[in-house]
Amino acid sequence: MRNRAARTTYNPGVTDLAQLVSEITACRACARLVRCREAAAKSPPKRFAGESYWARPVPGFGDPSARLLVVGLAPAAHGGNRTGRVFTGDRSGDWLYGALHRAGFANQAASVRRGDGLALSGAYVSCVVRCAPPGNKPTPKERDRCVRYLVRELAILTGVRVIVALGGFAWDGVLLAAATLGHAIPRPKPKFGHAAEARIGPWQLVASYHVSQQNTFTGRLTEPMLDRVFARARAACAPR
Repeated sequence: MRNRAARTTYNPGVTDLAQLVSEITACRACARLVRCREAAAKSPPKRFAGESYWARPVPGFGDPSARLLVVGLAPAAHGGNRTGRVFTGDRSGDWLYGALHRAGFANQAASVRRGDGLALSGAYVSCVVRCAPPGNKPTPKERDRCVRYLVRELAILTGVRVIVALGGFAWDGVLLAAATLGHAIPRPKPKFGHAAEARIGPWQLVASYHVSQQNTFTGRLTEPMLDRVFARARAACAPR
């Protein structure tokens, strides 16, 4: 695929996730996304009235020694944008962390808020765009500005062997990040489809339909389908 992101120059001193999390949460690079995330916090639905919203970019979450990286599209306006943790506080998170729990990557299925006791073992969860976008649709320019954080995560999380991309946007975002890191992308470009796989550099890329209600409520994605993806990911993570 065409690499529209600038090649990244790495500072050897910036090697830990804590520094990266600090940089992500301070970002205000995309004015449209800043307006969207802050507007959601000012006008919450009745079920969240009175809650204090995170309303900042949402960093990744999980085990720094992860062999599995899960990548989504962006935080939900009243999910991660509210709670400050990716895929937390909404139905998408219920599906994702439920599947990670059944696959042995999470100590519990519930992901309600930061500090709820959830811990991941061998897995890290992230997204391509870090702020809640209008209509859940980031622009290409917003993706290309934000993908540098995914690039940095891939550089820091050196134990990752498998990447599960939730949805076509995440699939393309991972390919863009890999290309930015200098890894060759097969030609023709690997196509997204549920349970599709591609070998990209040191990673096995595995696709799943996104865990959004648009897919789970309609039956396009079922729990057994999602479980098979994570069973495949766990097998591919196993040391050889």
